[in-house]
Amino acid sequence: MPMLQVNGVELFYELSGPTDAPIVAFSNSLGTTSAMWDGIVPALRGQYRVLRYDTRGHGWSRVVNAPITIDDLAADLTGLLDGLGITSAHVVGLSLGGMTAQALASRYPDRVTSLTLMATSAYMPSQQSWDERASLVREQGTAAIVEPTMGRWFTPDYLRQAPEQVTPVREAFIAVDRAGYAVCCNAIGRMDLRPVIGRISTPTLVIAGADDPATPVAMAEEIRSTIPDAEMIILPRAAHLLAVEQAEKVAAYLVSFLDQHRGSEDKRALGAVPFGAGLLNRKSVLGEEHVERSLAKAGAFAQPWQDFITRTAWGEVWGDPRLPWKTRSLVTLAMMVALHREEEFKLHVRPALKNGVTFGELQALLLQSAIYAGVPATNAAFRWVKDVLGEELN
Repeated sequence: MPMLQVNGVELFYELSGPTDAPIVAFSNSLGTTSAMWDGIVPALRGQYRVLRYDTRGHGWSRVVNAPITIDDLAADLTGLLDGLGITSAHVVGLSLGGMTAQALASRYPDRVTSLTLMATSAYMPSQQSWDERASLVREQGTAAIVEPTMGRWFTPDYLRQAPEQVTPVREAFIAVDRAGYAVCCNAIGRMDLRPVIGRISTPTLVIAGADDPATPVAMAEEIRSTIPDAEMIILPRAAHLLAVEQAEKVAAYLVSFLDQHRGSEDKRALGAVPFGAGLLNRKSVLGEEHVERSLAKAGAFAQPWQDFITRTAWGEVWGDPRLPWKTRSLVTLAMMVALHREEEFKLHVRPALKNGVTFGELQALLLQSAIYAGVPATNAAFRWVKDVLGEELN
């Protein structure tokens, strides 16, 4: 489990994607973990290098039971970037993560390539109400407030219709450390970023949920009108945790915004790619266990081959951010069907799902393969998918 000691606290993080691609750093909301971005990240895979982390006191990140400010949380993120050797990043934050991102962009503008603020505010009255919530959670845990919280985070229709999405979020919320949640509540209560966000000069996108009772549209509009040239999108049928409830739409808006503001760090130098860069991409797509096993079994004779495919296939080709990894997965599977390469096809099925390919898209790919690669080839491919996924398809 990757952990990094920064700003007096140990933070859990996950860094994945092409080593030469622009970096997008995601900061989670109060009461969630980095898993809240699961529905967004596949849309970025292959075009961007994604950094996710758990805010202190949440998920796997350590708890420091002492008063903090939003500036401290911004310093956590800055320290994480420093520790990973990242000079600047596109920063995305929701709710508390958006507050962290505002503080970061206002204090360290050179570290932020672009800024995306979701369901957040520059000021959250009143301090007394946040202190009362912190006290309640310290005494009874987050389970004491889970139902009203879910009611703010999701629209009633979504709560009824998408239990498979809501349940993991609910369970993660209940599991949040009492002190970790409480100190962040206290920090929100004392926060007022309104005097400083006007000096943010980085390109900024504000996304608000039309049905968000926690940070309503008026709060988003205040941010938009204060940050020069900020853009704003209001999502219908979205409450507070819009990155979960409207993941597909949010991802589309985010990728479009990021693509408009790809910085100079995206000037990719083709040529000799270090083995380590290709290895990171290879492990990110195929999984660490498989790659380590392949390298260990190679032996002296096959080691030059492993070096070649790691540098070329995974460094230069999969590391080229001009095609997202979802597209590369679809292309790879289609070619393996046409060439009847069973072993390689099976190897890439689960990575394709991780890269954002849905069961429906996989099925459509196989049906199209029957037209261009032949019925026997596609018949075999359907069997291979069943061999790999089994009852998951039902």
